[in-house]
Amino acid sequence: MWDLIVIGGGPGGCAAALRAAKGGLSVALFEPREVGGTCLNRGCVPTKALLHGAGPGCDWPALAEETARVVSTLRAGQEKQLQAARVQVVPARAVVTGPHTVEAGGETYEARNILIAAGSVPARPPIPGLDTSGVVTSDELLSDIRPRDRMVIIGGGVIGVELAAVWAAAGCQITIVEALDRLVANLDRELSQGLAMELKKSGVEVFTGASVSRIEPGPAVVFTHKGAEHTVSADTVLAATGRRPATEGLFADGAAPELERGFVRVDGSFRTSIPSIYAIGDAIGGAMLAHKAEAEGIAVADLLLGRAPVRGTAPIPSCVYTSPELAQVGLTADQAKAGGVPVVTGKCVLGGNARTLIEGGKRGFVKLVFHRETRALLGACLCCCRATDLISELTLAVSLGLTAEQLLRPVRPHPTFAEAIDQAAEAGLEALERG
Repeated sequence: MWDLIVIGGGPGGCAAALRAAKGGLSVALFEPREVGGTCLNRGCVPTKALLHGAGPGCDWPALAEETARVVSTLRAGQEKQLQAARVQVVPARAVVTGPHTVEAGGETYEARNILIAAGSVPARPPIPGLDTSGVVTSDELLSDIRPRDRMVIIGGGVIGVELAAVWAAAGCQITIVEALDRLVANLDRELSQGLAMELKKSGVEVFTGASVSRIEPGPAVVFTHKGAEHTVSADTVLAATGRRPATEGLFADGAAPELERGFVRVDGSFRTSIPSIYAIGDAIGGAMLAHKAEAEGIAVADLLLGRAPVRGTAPIPSCVYTSPELAQVGLTADQAKAGGVPVVTGKCVLGGNARTLIEGGKRGFVKLVFHRETRALLGACLCCCRATDLISELTLAVSLGLTAEQLLRPVRPHPTFAEAIDQAAEAGLEALERG
């Protein structure tokens, strides 16, 4: 009998398996596809590699080869870590058959505890014609990296806008059709507005508040926007309409813990309604992000090892790797106000930031949200170069409840993008002192 069986070899599953094995537990990890999961093989990593290399006249075969090299190098490193930790990787699809058993490849495996880290798959909404030739999900698009002349993207979330940025940079004509009233609607409204403006400047056509009625052969997307029907033809239609938990078929009859719309329900310790079964990552909902799953996996491993988790599992920063980059953590001002939390904001526009001008970066901003009474930092929104790196400092500050004064204590070097944090904190402090 194993101490722990992990189902899913993505960021969360691998992190949990490594932590538990290094702590002395015997661990078996089941992954029917490549180790690293969606993020490494079909998501975060290849997308960012493409964003780094895409541009006018780019060599697509070379870009595809370099992307594959990055992915394979990272995957090989992950496999070596698992091997060194003596994690038994079973390349098979596992089905939970009981509180302590899973079945894979016709064999039954037993464990004291089971961790569900099954991840998610692209959602396919009931749009007539979605199975038309030329319609793909992000999985298929990233497995067929090549130039495309005309693309319609259904969905303006993170996946849709990042992939729009890749192909738009290389000259592809892009149309984004989003049902909600703005792009990346889970982020601060000002971030959404800035992103839409930059995409439009790069030639991307954006329709928000639009409803897709069908996809016709060609393919062509038929949608309604502001009461008028539009038809846009393309050589590729990308369905980027979110993701759903990969829990279908994961449990044998009568063996499933409590589920809600396919998501596994867990308590504050990631334990399901079956005490020996835990779940993390995309399978339990919330932000479907690799770093969230990894943090949760490490936390579960620590709990199984009988120690208090060292790594936190909140707040979770969100990042969008467009140009400029977007990042957000904690509460936005709108969310705080909706919840009756008294806040003030401090904002720095980077038009006068030396590093931004040196890099030729686009105009951006750093916006900080402080509690009006305690002065603690509650959230941050960034639209600027290296926003996805800068957000780590602000995530730490939110985690520790640092005040505006405490945020200003470190001396940040010049010339850097980080100086904008000083100026935003100064603006916030002035607002706090005005009351």
